[in-house]
Amino acid sequence: MISNDQLAVMFREEAGEHLTDLEGALLSLDGDPENHDLVAQIFRSLHTIKGSAGMAGFEDITKFTHEMEAVFVDVREGRIPVDKVLVALALEGMDLIKRMVAGEQESTRSLATSLTLRLRGYSPEKKAESVAAKPKAPGVTGGEKIYRVFFKPNRDIFLNGTNVLGILEELAGFGKCQVVAHTAELPGLAELDPEACHLFWDVLLNTTRSLDDIRDVFIFVEGYATIRVDLVDDADSRESSTDYKKLGEILEEQGHITTAQLQSALAEQKRVGDLLVKQGAVTPDILACAVMEQQAVREARAKRGEKAKVEAEASIRVSAGKLDSLVDLVGELVIAQARLAQIAGQTGDLHLSAIAEDIGRLSADLRDNTLNIRMVPIGTTFSRFKRLVHDLSRDLGKSIDLVTEGADTELDKTVIDRLADPLVHLIRNSCDHGIEANETRLANDKRAMGTVRLVAYQSGPSVIIEIGDDGAGLDPEAIRRKAIAQGLIDADVVLPERELFKLIFLPGFSTAKTVSNVSGRGVGMDVVKRSIEALRGQVEIESQKGQGTVIRLRLPLTLAIIEGLLVSVGDNRYVLPMSLVEECVELSAQDIEAAHGNTMATVRGELVPYLRLRQWFGVSGERPALEQIAIATSEGARFGLVVDSVIGQHQTVIKTLGRMYHDVRGLSGATILGDGTLALIVDVPALIHQAREAAHAA
Repeated sequence: MISNDQLAVMFREEAGEHLTDLEGALLSLDGDPENHDLVAQIFRSLHTIKGSAGMAGFEDITKFTHEMEAVFVDVREGRIPVDKVLVALALEGMDLIKRMVAGEQESTRSLATSLTLRLRGYSPEKKAESVAAKPKAPGVTGGEKIYRVFFKPNRDIFLNGTNVLGILEELAGFGKCQVVAHTAELPGLAELDPEACHLFWDVLLNTTRSLDDIRDVFIFVEGYATIRVDLVDDADSRESSTDYKKLGEILEEQGHITTAQLQSALAEQKRVGDLLVKQGAVTPDILACAVMEQQAVREARAKRGEKAKVEAEASIRVSAGKLDSLVDLVGELVIAQARLAQIAGQTGDLHLSAIAEDIGRLSADLRDNTLNIRMVPIGTTFSRFKRLVHDLSRDLGKSIDLVTEGADTELDKTVIDRLADPLVHLIRNSCDHGIEANETRLANDKRAMGTVRLVAYQSGPSVIIEIGDDGAGLDPEAIRRKAIAQGLIDADVVLPERELFKLIFLPGFSTAKTVSNVSGRGVGMDVVKRSIEALRGQVEIESQKGQGTVIRLRLPLTLAIIEGLLVSVGDNRYVLPMSLVEECVELSAQDIEAAHGNTMATVRGELVPYLRLRQWFGVSGERPALEQIAIATSEGARFGLVVDSVIGQHQTVIKTLGRMYHDVRGLSGATILGDGTLALIVDVPALIHQAREAAHAA
C-alpha cells in the first residue's frame, strides 16, 4: 500500500506540472478573456490540484484551491467576466499554492486567509455587474435538472489514496442527493479485504449545476472506476407529459438487467426488428445489416477504449536521480565496450571480434535510448517566462508581448535545469534595456507594444536558443565610450561591432544610465556567459541600432556522453568535441615556411589562425614533420588546433576533473580510453578565447 510520504512526493511532482499549465492558461486568458476553452482548462487544473491535495492529506491546499475553483465556476457559467484584476488575483493565488506545495503552510496561513476573503468578495460584486450587463453563457440554464450517476470504483481504488466518501459528499453539495449503496459484491467476513472497495453506488441528483460540473467531480478517478452520468429530466425542457420510461427500460439503461432478461420477461411481445419485418417496413437482410453495424461500432469503440487505457498505464514517472544513475552505468558500459574492442583487435580472434561488434552495437543503441529518456521539451522552461514578462511589463510600465517558438525542441534535462537562470537574465535585459517606453516607440513609428521572441531549434548536434527583441538595439559608440572610460580598451583602438558587442559580457560592464530593481548594475551578462560556457555552449550577439538585438545561445544536446575526435600530441591523448570540428587538414614544413613565422594556415583560400596543443599544454618532445590541423568554429570564427595526429572518432564519456584542475582553462573534463589510459577533453571555445586574449596582450 502506498504510504503517506510517497503520496506527498507524488503530489508535489504532479502539482508542479499542473501549476505550470495553470500559469500558462492564466497568462493566455489575460490576453484573450473571452476564450471559454482557457477557462475550462484553468478549472480542470484547479480541480485536479484540489483533488490530489485532498488525497495526499494537504487540507490547507484543498480548502484554498476550492475557493479559487468556485470563482472560476462562476466565470465558466458567465456570472463573472474576466478582467485583469481577476487574472492578477488568480496569479497571486497560484503563487500561494506553489509556496504551500513547497511546504510553507505555516508562513502562508495569513496570506491564504487574506486571499480567501478577496476571492469571496470578488464574486458577489462581479455577479451583480454580470447579470445586468452580460447575457448568460451558452448552454447554462437556471432550471433544476435530475441526473442519474452510476459510480463503481475498481477494487484497488483505495491504494492510490482516493477518498470515495469525499466524492459522494461533493455530489451532495450540489443539491438534493439520493444515494443507494449496492452490496451485492460484498464478500463474507472471512474473504473481506480491508484494502479493497466492494461497494458501488447509484445516485439520483436534483441540481442546477451543469453536466460538466458533475463529471469534474470524478476527474481524478476516471481511470479507476466505471462512471456514468445521464440527464434523466430537465426543467428547461418543453416536455410536460407525466409519462416516463417503463421500469424495464430504466433497469436496462442503468445496467442492472440485460436485454435478454428484459426480453425474456416480455416474451409475449415481439422484438422491434421482428415487428418491422412483419409489417414489411424492412427486409430481414436490412435488419441484419443494421445489427451488424451496431455491433461493429460497439466493438471498435471498446477496442479504442482499451488501447487508450493501456497507453495511459504504460507511462510511468521516474526520478531524475535514477536517470542520472542509469546514464552513469551506460557510460561505464561504453568504456568497457571500448576496452573489449581494443583487446579483440589486438588478439585477432575473429569470434571475439564478432562479440565485440555486437556489444558495441548494443551499447550504442542503449546509450542513444538512455540519453533520449533524459531529453525533455524545452517548452517546460519557456512556460515560466510568460509570467516573468507579464510581471516585468507591469513593473516597467511597458507593453511587452512574449512570443515563443520551438517549444517541442528537446534538450537534456540537466542542461535545461541549468539554463533557467541565464535565460531569466537575458529576458529581463531585453525588457528593461531593449524594449523602449510606449511613447518612444510610437515616436519612432513602431507599435506601442514591444515584442520579445524566445526561439529554440536543433542544428546538428546542438540546440540553438535565440532571445531577440524589436527594441532600441545596442549602441556601438556608447559601448565604446564606456569601455574606454573603464580602461578596457585604448582610445585609439578600432574594434569591429562584433568585438565591441562582446564587451557587454565583461564583469561590471553596463551602459544603463540608471540602476533599477530589474537591471543596470553590470552583474548578469558576465554570469550568463560563464553559465553557458560551463554547459560547453557559446554565446553570439547580433544587433542593429534602432531595430533590436538577438542573443544566440548554442548548446550541446547532452552533457553526459558526446561524440569526440580523438587526437594525439606526443604520448598524450586529447578529445575535441565533434560538434565544433569542421574538418582536418595537413600542416607541412612547407606550409609553415610559407607563413613567414605567422601562425596562420591557408585553408581553401582563407587564412585561418592556429595554435599548437603541444606548445599550449607544454608537451615535451619533437613535433612530427607532418602535423594535422583540426579546424574548429567558435563565436562565428574559424580557428585551428595543431596536433601530431588524428586517431579517429570516439564515443566520449565525460568525467569531471578533480578540484585541483577546476581553474585550468582550456580543459572541460576527461575520459577513459579502451586501454585504461586517460584522455583530456579540450574546452575549445575557452582555449580559443584565451589564445586571443594572449595575442591581444602581446
